[in-house]
Amino acid sequence: MAKPFYRLQRFLRRTQLLFLFLGVAYIMAGSVLLLQRAALVVSQRGLSLTSSFLPLPSLPAPPRALSGTPVVRVGPVGARLPGSPGRYRASQSDDRAGPQWLLSRNQEIRQLRRRWFHSLMSEQDMTRADPVTARRKAPHKGTYIGCFLDDAKDRALKGTVFYDFRRMTTSLCQDTCSESGYQFAGLEYGSECYCGNRIAGPRMREEECNLDCKGEKGSICGGVARLTIYKVEELLPGQRRYRNVRYRGCFRTPENMTAAAFVRAVKRNVTSQACIEVCMDQEYPLAILHKLQCFCGYATPVFSLHEPVGEELCAQANTTIPTAATNHLHCQVYQTPVQDSRCTERKFLPEKSSSLVALSSFPGAGNTWVRHLIELATGYYTGSYYFDGTLYNRGFKGEKDYWKSGRTICVKTHESGKRDIEMYDSSILLIRNPYRSLMAEFNRKCAGHLGYASDQHWKSKEWPEFVGSYASWWASHVLDWLRYGRHVLVVHYEELQDSLVPQLRVIANFLNASVTEERLLCAESNKDGHFKRSGARRPTFDPFTPDMRQLIDGYIGAVDQALRESNQTGLPPDYLPR
Repeated sequence: MAKPFYRLQRFLRRTQLLFLFLGVAYIMAGSVLLLQRAALVVSQRGLSLTSSFLPLPSLPAPPRALSGTPVVRVGPVGARLPGSPGRYRASQSDDRAGPQWLLSRNQEIRQLRRRWFHSLMSEQDMTRADPVTARRKAPHKGTYIGCFLDDAKDRALKGTVFYDFRRMTTSLCQDTCSESGYQFAGLEYGSECYCGNRIAGPRMREEECNLDCKGEKGSICGGVARLTIYKVEELLPGQRRYRNVRYRGCFRTPENMTAAAFVRAVKRNVTSQACIEVCMDQEYPLAILHKLQCFCGYATPVFSLHEPVGEELCAQANTTIPTAATNHLHCQVYQTPVQDSRCTERKFLPEKSSSLVALSSFPGAGNTWVRHLIELATGYYTGSYYFDGTLYNRGFKGEKDYWKSGRTICVKTHESGKRDIEMYDSSILLIRNPYRSLMAEFNRKCAGHLGYASDQHWKSKEWPEFVGSYASWWASHVLDWLRYGRHVLVVHYEELQDSLVPQLRVIANFLNASVTEERLLCAESNKDGHFKRSGARRPTFDPFTPDMRQLIDGYIGAVDQALRESNQTGLPPDYLPR
């Protein structure tokens, strides 16, 4: 009797332990599932909050090489730059050392693109679910005309064009067109503004203009290939303001004005201001005053505006006093605010390129300006290693494209490490006077892309620290690209300014892009674009101390020597002395 009882007791003990083990395992499994479900809910809420608060379609740019103090590299291993004994660390052969934010930049860029994509998809889904009907709740200063077709190959409004993918409003567009002397303002895609004096497209149904303005919800800013057009407020001739009229100079008149593509606008006794207004009304970028007659037209190979003559010849020609017949062979040329429409259309490459071309420069050297010129000359978008929402908002649509996609003709970069350089098959190396580059980059850091640093900024302790770090980076950037770059084309900013068309032709050939002479002349006419600091405002005092100049001058000498040893053109002579 005792033996069976002992066996039963032993069995119950084992069963008890088994049940205890199973109970613990069940509780643990339930806890894990509960935690996973809670984490999923939190992540979904986080994604929804992110999507709802992020502005569209632009986002703040991720940390970039030009946003912080760089790790200064001193060119080839073993090379030393003047003025830097023991102060700056030479680059390693594998170039892996650097600030911590550089190591995580690519991941941050991918996160920003992912957020932008989810937000864009959410906006598109909302558009599909709730079609927008034409509604105009906000008051407007101008008179609403209607909804019109806009063909990319033949614009309905052929004047000035500008973009703002975050803050576009009907008032902003109308004010811009009015200040440039145009009668009509048209808005498209919720963020694009077109100006003109004549409407070339047919009228469409009102419901086809159905996109809200990016900066003014409840107000319509066109649609897909549809323009919402307003007639701006009328201004008396004495009240008109012309922000972008530029005197091009005195030139020899072509023998046949008609063959030079000029149209006679006013026959006799016209002033320069009246001629400009007439050519603007007829939407021509050039106004030509010849023998008190007004002609309008474009720059062409027959009349390229590359060989100006003395002003005294035009002063004699455009007068009522009888003069020699030779004086009548010259004319005064003015650039109106009307954009030359021959080069304004841009697109991505029709086929992805297997060759990756860098447009490399030190920050502040004019990379954005050169991108603008390349896009005008070739008709293709340029890309960027970074994601700058401000540039994207200003019309650089290649800015949001993945830099390795192969859809852009070249890629902007400020990087200068060995590994960064060797990722490209060829490169355009843009070099600018370091004094101008340092000031331009300091202006950007203190006041944005179009602003200027104040005297307080220049007098602060940040400026000497900035020069101490960035001056050597200017030199090491050039030295690194000369050493590690493959198939490098050196372009000097100053030479591009002085000889724009020939330099653009060289760049286009390097990019294997076929361009016409008319398109190059068009790029020259529109060279300033809508993204350039106005004027050349400088601090009221010289911000460069003698020690700074001595340091920078040493770097200039080292870079000039390296360029010549690499069979490249040396630095322009005006770098030293200044």
